Amino acid sequence: MAVVIENAAFAPPNEKSVVKPYVMSHGTCECYDMKATRRFYEEFLGLQCVRHAKPAMVFRCGLKFHVVCVEVGDKVHPCSVLNHWGIDVQSKEEVDHACQMAKEFKDKYKIRQVLDPVLQHGVYSFYVEDLDHNWWEIQYYDGFQHDDMFEFGDRFPMDDSADPANLKELAIQNK
Repeated sequence: MAVVIENAAFAPPNEKSVVKPYVMSHGTCECYDMKATRRFYEEFLGLQCVRHAKPAMVFRCGLKFHVVCVEVGDKVHPCSVLNHWGIDVQSKEEVDHACQMAKEFKDKYKIRQVLDPVLQHGVYSFYVEDLDHNWWEIQYYDGFQHDDMFEFGDRFPMDDSADPANLKELAIQNK
């Protein structure tokens, strides 16, 4: 049974900001070959795609937010695993199944690497590096993580160091 998010829109608390946006509408990514990328997005990831321009298509899933994917050929800028897109599924078993399928269909969809599922930062997930060096985290969270993160509020003061030297994800290399 699909989860339906009834309250996806809210009034952002931006009274003190210079820009007063009402919504964060989109992001962008790059791809080598739009046709191959679209196949992976639709057939493997389950995203809805529409080619809205000659060099680009948009994709979305579940919310009124879309990503513009621009075909740039060999000018793709590989991303690190810390620069990834998240996809939520409804159980740990679905995470495990998706990971197994990513490994099984690695050649078919030109998946570069599949990391094993782990329990980290409050979710059970794994990462996939796709054919365009974009990273995807397929995760299960017991609840709706977006709402919880903002409802919980700041957990660390901004004066505390982020301590990037201890980020194990920085050791993961693109393939």
